Parts: sequence; structure tokens; C-alpha cells
Amino acid sequence: MRIVTFEDRNGRRVGVLDGEEVADVTAVDRELPAEMVDLVELGSSGLERLRTALASAPRLGSGSLQILAPIPRPRKNVMAVGRNYRDHAKEFSESGFDASEKQMIPDHPVIFTKAPTSVIGPGVAINTANDPLGTTDYEGELAFVIGTPAKAVPPERAMDHVYGYTIVNDVTARDLQKRHVQWFIGKSPDTFCPMGPCITTIDELPDIGASWMRTWVNGELRQEAPISALIFDVPTLIATLSAVMTLEPGDVVATGTGLGVGIGFDPPRYLQPGDRVEVAIDGIGRLSNPVI
Repeated sequence: MRIVTFEDRNGRRVGVLDGEEVADVTAVDRELPAEMVDLVELGSSGLERLRTALASAPRLGSGSLQILAPIPRPRKNVMAVGRNYRDHAKEFSESGFDASEKQMIPDHPVIFTKAPTSVIGPGVAINTANDPLGTTDYEGELAFVIGTPAKAVPPERAMDHVYGYTIVNDVTARDLQKRHVQWFIGKSPDTFCPMGPCITTIDELPDIGASWMRTWVNGELRQEAPISALIFDVPTLIATLSAVMTLEPGDVVATGTGLGVGIGFDPPRYLQPGDRVEVAIDGIGRLSNPVI
């Protein structure tokens, strides 16, 4: 299933994408949680209730509602991975924007986070005014959502803890990223974490490595990378993180971006007001955001 958080005149709640329409499952099962993280915490029982409600749920047209980020305000920072595609690691290294670089290709995952206040949904504008130095860049990425608590999980059992997948645009203020060495400030301006349009449950994408990520700016294809090319795959990332911390239901981890970000061009091609950025991943959908 492709599960969304949406809002209409009756308030905010979860639904299921059915083609271009949203199945209003809470109209059938009024005990379903309205918040995505609460639904995720229900695990398989929540998914079974969604499937049952889906059969008779009324369908709502896109013109009558707004699809939000699937987790509009994560309970914790969004975790993310840097330099997780070899070709992007090379272009990032050659750009000179990583003031913390020790080596081009990392031996271990490079982990950073983005503030929950940076999260926006599809169609909401990326506001470049939040980047005072004017070097706003895009990074299309696959993200996974934790479904059950994970602590000290080995890679071979890691996928048991994944609820599903979504798309994140890891928008970045490049000069701030470089200036502060640690990436948090450059990654966390308000509106700099578009997410969505849905969470595709893991049963729908049993082989995520077969999917591709693509990013367009104003209709121009800038990024195209197979998920299978990740240096550190999803099981490795879960094992790495859970070795030192408890991953909880609703935690979001963005897995890294591929070749073709703005700083990889000469001169760099930063986002400008009036642009539109779209990120698509097979089996999940398309995340589109204007730039102001």
C-alpha cells in the first residue's frame, strides 16, 4: 500500500493512494489513528485494518484535499547519509564543499541529521530566503521508515524492522554546510526537507535495489541512479545505527544522493526562485516542490 497523510475540510488523517485518488480509510474504520507514526506503531495489525477498510473506503479526488509529508513533523531529527554513491562522493569531493572530508569514499557510513522543522510536503515551496548565502542545492534520495524498535540488529535481520519507503529531497545550503564543518546547519533550514508523497509499505517493494531514483529541475533530468548502487545499503545502515542507538517506529533515514547535484556543475547550478524540483523513485511516486 501507498499510505499518505492528507488534509481536507474535515481535518488531517491518513489515507491510501488508489491511482490518482485517496481512499479515506478512516471514514470506514474510525478507530484508525489520524497520525502516521501512531499507525506505524500498530505494525501488521494496523496494515491489516487498512486493507480491510480500503475495500469500501470512499475515494477523494486530489482537487478536494492536500497531501502532506507522510510524517508531517517527525518526533526526532531525520537521519541521513552522506557520500553514499561513489560518483556523488567524487563530485562532492572535487567541489571542495566538504570541510570535514578525510577521504573520498568513506569506509563507514557518514551520518548527519536534519531538524524536524525542515520537513515539508509535496507542493510546498522550498524557501531560499532561509539560506542567507544563496547556495541552495537539491539531493534526491530514497528514505526508509522504521516500523519496529531496533537495537543491536545484525544486517541479516534488519529488513524486519522496515515499515516502508518514501522520498526525501535533502535540500542543502552549501556554503553553510562548508562554513560550519558539521553539516547540521546547512541541512536544516526551514523547508529544506521535502518528503513524500507517501510511504510505500515494504511488501510492495521487496527488492528496493531494483528501483531507480531520478531528479529533475525545471523538467531537466539532473540525477539518475539505481538504488542498488548505494555504497552502504539499508541493512548496513540499520545495523550501523542500531549498534549505538534504539531506532523507533516512525524514524526516517534518508540513504544518500547520486551524481548530478548543483555543486557538481561548473559553475554550480543552485536553485533559484521560480524553479521546480521533482524527485521520483520507482514504486513510490514523485515528489514535486516549487522554489521561492
